[in-house]
Amino acid sequence: MKKQEFITAISNKCKLVRVEYGFSQEQMAIVIGISKKSLVETEKGRRRLSWTECVALCTIFSQSEVLQDAFGGELSDMIKAIAFEKTDANYPLTMGGKVWWRDVEEWNGYRIQQNMLSQHYRLLDPKNGRMLASFSLEEIQEFLKQIKNKIGGIR
Repeated sequence: MKKQEFITAISNKCKLVRVEYGFSQEQMAIVIGISKKSLVETEKGRRRLSWTECVALCTIFSQSEVLQDAFGGELSDMIKAIAFEKTDANYPLTMGGKVWWRDVEEWNGYRIQQNMLSQHYRLLDPKNGRMLASFSLEEIQEFLKQIKNKIGGIR
C-alpha cells in the first residue's frame, strides 16, 4: 500500500471511527486537531485527511475495532512501513505475530511474516525484533538474503 492509498483508506474510515467512539463532529475535530469544517468535508468525501492527520487519527484511535478490522490489527507497523519506506529504522520487539500475521519464510529463527489484512510484510529476528517492514516481499527477501550471506548461510 502506498501513502496515498493509505490516506484515502483512513479518510474513508474517519466517520466510522468517530461513530464508534460516540463523538460529535466537533469533538472528533478537536481530538485529531482539525477544523470541524475540514472533518465534515472529509466525511462527505470532498477532502482527504493529510498524512499527519491520518497518523494522528490512527495513533489516538489505535484500539479502534473499525481500523483494526480494516487493516489487520494495530496500525503502527503499517504506518512505519509507509513512513520508513526508503530509510533504515530500528524497531522494538514484537510479540511474534500471533494474531494478524502469517509466516511466509523462515531461516535460522529469522521470519518473514505477512499481515493477513493489510498484506504488508515484516522481517523478525530470532528474538521477535522487527528488522524491516515493507509492502514489497522482494525487498524483505533481499534483506534476509544479505543476512544469510553475512552469517555465512547461503552464498
